[in-house]
Amino acid sequence: MSITAPAGFTAAGVAAGLKSTGAKDMALVVNNGPRFDSATVFTSNRCKANPVLWSQEVVKDGIVRAVVLNSGGANCYTGAEGFQTTHAVAEKVAEKVGIGAIDVVVCSTGLIGLANPRENMIAGVEALAAALTSDGGDDAASAIMTTDTVSKQAVVEGAGWSIGGMAKGAGMLAPALATMLVVITTDAVIDAADLDQALRAATRVSFDRLDSDGCQSTNDTVTVLASGASGITPPLADFTAALTQLCTDLATQLLKDAEGSEHDIAITVVNAVTEDDAVEVARSVARSNLFKAAVFGNDPNWGRVLASVGTTQAEFDPADLDVAMNGVWVCKNSTPHADPATVDLTPRDVSVTIDLKSGDARATVWTNDLTHAYVHENSAYSS
Repeated sequence: MSITAPAGFTAAGVAAGLKSTGAKDMALVVNNGPRFDSATVFTSNRCKANPVLWSQEVVKDGIVRAVVLNSGGANCYTGAEGFQTTHAVAEKVAEKVGIGAIDVVVCSTGLIGLANPRENMIAGVEALAAALTSDGGDDAASAIMTTDTVSKQAVVEGAGWSIGGMAKGAGMLAPALATMLVVITTDAVIDAADLDQALRAATRVSFDRLDSDGCQSTNDTVTVLASGASGITPPLADFTAALTQLCTDLATQLLKDAEGSEHDIAITVVNAVTEDDAVEVARSVARSNLFKAAVFGNDPNWGRVLASVGTTQAEFDPADLDVAMNGVWVCKNSTPHADPATVDLTPRDVSVTIDLKSGDARATVWTNDLTHAYVHENSAYSS
């Protein structure tokens, strides 16, 4: 049920003919109130898709009553016609649900430059509106999948209130949201300003720490809707913790479904001067194709880790760095330590710990290995 687990929400997922496979490709989530508070974060990519340009205006007043999503085409760089399609879809949702179009967030995912057939989209909205149900979360989560092999859903229970979420994403996973569409619902009573604060705190340590392939999408959207249907106002700290737990769960699911990956890699930097330093170092390692290829080959090549650390502006002594891989300290004081042959990289989960010995801050960034399957899938994506 995910997004329809909290009270006050209905959802649906249908096939509108946008995918050649005939699979579900449009989803709708509706907040039935009594409150309609919301918060949203978008990609920081300066090249933004039409649905993002539309939705950025929608969310300014902190009120969102419906989110309509499609897979099959990103509706990015499709000209004025593409923006008009986004507008028309929002208008049709508004008409069918009985709300204003300015309260409808629109999300699209798929190939850039591909114009979604407007007639299919409009017919899809008609079908979605007729199929709305309080049990429609599973269908909605399936409808937003592109190269995903499984749908991503999560629920976190509070004290008399709950949070539910669905996400899509398997490629173009980089920070400033990672490539994803995420819809989160809650029946807690929480106003838009507090929702925004909580969402930004949650995404900062979850989706923004997911750096699978260093490529940033044009369509990323994470939106949270609050119906207030539980009648309970949780402490903001409790709500933020629950939201962070849910976002981290979804981010982990995205990582595990990254295109063609065979290893999920957690890179943790400890004893940094600042958290920003720790993130910069971890992200540098996460973006090293040489390091990622080594992990794919089950090769604990810690030299590639240090080489990546050295490209950052973080504070550290290059002659005094420690590196562990899957718990084995293969490097101490920037010199060889344990025999790399004792490191087992055959399990899917891989941990890398980098000790900067400069402070007490830490951070973790998640990535995956660089595989033959990843190259193949992305070389053939357009076809």
